[in-house]
Amino acid sequence: MIRVGILTCSDKGSTGERIDTSGPLIHRIVNKKLNGKVVKYEIVPDEKKVITSFLKQWADKDKLDLIFTTGGTGLAKRDVTPEATKGVIDYEIPGFGEIMRIQGYQKTPFAILSRALAGLRKKTLIINLPGSERAVKENLDFIFPVLLHALEIIAGKTEHQCSSKRGKNEKKKE
Repeated sequence: MIRVGILTCSDKGSTGERIDTSGPLIHRIVNKKLNGKVVKYEIVPDEKKVITSFLKQWADKDKLDLIFTTGGTGLAKRDVTPEATKGVIDYEIPGFGEIMRIQGYQKTPFAILSRALAGLRKKTLIINLPGSERAVKENLDFIFPVLLHALEIIAGKTEHQCSSKRGKNEKKKE
C-alpha cells in the first residue's frame, strides 16, 4: 500500500478563513485511483520553514512514499511551496512540472505561471500541485499515467526500463 501525505499550503486555510477543498479532493483521488492510503494531512500557512519542517518529518521519520502539496505554487509573494520543496529534495524530477504546465496550457494560458515542481527526498516522492480544486484534478489526471511506475522505481520494485518499453504513441522503427 502506498503511504501518502497531503500538505495544503494556505494562509487562509490554516486559520479557518477558507475551507480546503483541494486536500480532500486529493484524498478521494488517492483512494480511488492509486491504491494508496492517506496517512498524513495538514493545512499549514504559506511559511517556508513550516512547509520544510513537514516535508522533512513526513519523508524522514514517517517514511511516506508520496507527498502531495497543494497551494503556494503561483507568483504571489507568499507562494513559497516550490522554494520549500527545493530546499528539502535530493534532486528534482522536472517532467512532472513540465507536463502539468504543458497540458494545463491546453485549458488555460495561465498554467504557464505555475512554478510547481516534483522531486525526491530519500525514497519519498514530493509533488507540488496548484491550490485550486479544478487544477488539482486536471494535474493529477496528467501525471497518473506514470505515477505508479515512478513509485515502483523509487521503491526498488522494478528496474528502470523506460527505454525498452514503447509508449502508446511511439511507433516501431522499421
